[in-house]
Amino acid sequence: MADRIAVIGMGQMGSGMARRLMSQGHDVLGYDVNTQTRQALRKEGLAVAESSKAAVADRSVILTSLPDPAAIREAWLGPGGLVELAEKNTLIIELSTIDPGTMKEIGQAAAVRGIDVIDCPVSGSPAEAAEGKLVLIVGGDEAPIKRAEPVLKLLGETWRHTGAVGTAKVVKLVNNMMSMGNVLVAAEAFALGVAAGVEPEKLFEVLSVSGARSHHFLKRFPNALKGDYRPGFKMELGEKDLALAIEFGRTMGMPTPAASTVRELMAAALAEGYRGQDIVALHDMYRRWARKGGEK
Repeated sequence: MADRIAVIGMGQMGSGMARRLMSQGHDVLGYDVNTQTRQALRKEGLAVAESSKAAVADRSVILTSLPDPAAIREAWLGPGGLVELAEKNTLIIELSTIDPGTMKEIGQAAAVRGIDVIDCPVSGSPAEAAEGKLVLIVGGDEAPIKRAEPVLKLLGETWRHTGAVGTAKVVKLVNNMMSMGNVLVAAEAFALGVAAGVEPEKLFEVLSVSGARSHHFLKRFPNALKGDYRPGFKMELGEKDLALAIEFGRTMGMPTPAASTVRELMAAALAEGYRGQDIVALHDMYRRWARKGGEK
């Protein structure tokens, strides 16, 4: 039987997942705090409520996909939040990239109310969300995960259980620390190679089969070579995730100097006008720096 599902947070990822679940026969109702987003989604044929209360009423499964810990706290723990609104035995799957401490806090608050919680950040693009090809990082108890499996299998071809609620957020922050560093170093190195006279297409051809290749290099740099920086993962989200990881490192008493450097360079990219563009736009920033460095 198809589930009645609410999706709270209908940005690129949330709306992509909503489309995927609708295409598989589920009754999906979304909600986003942004009025323009709600209006645009309705024009595309998605069912969108005017409030979170209306969105979650009589829904057995709720997905949340929100931009940062503040938005999560407001949606879950604020007045009229999900912990207050959701019925006992509701299953809530939390898909955002936030700090582990916030995830544990909302998990504990939900458990007091008899709400099942899955900690499930994702890796992938909005297009992959709509196609059900995300990588899911899953934290939580065995029984709620078993209950969530039918939905999880529609969202992602690959998923891994990391342990208790909160552990999946740890893994996602670690993943994004590595990913952002990978893209930044690739952009820097690639710009150096091109500035030294190697044709960009030839450089990509060689690096794509060399030890330097990586998932993000193979996935993102073909677009960069065409000057296509449309967002699969926005620069400001990458910078935000690094800030979360760095702060988490501080709570653990662990320095994160490499991640801090990457975060500062991504902040520089935002200051130079790359907000709203994909993280691979770092490539364009380095190209601009290379041109300035070559000026006589």
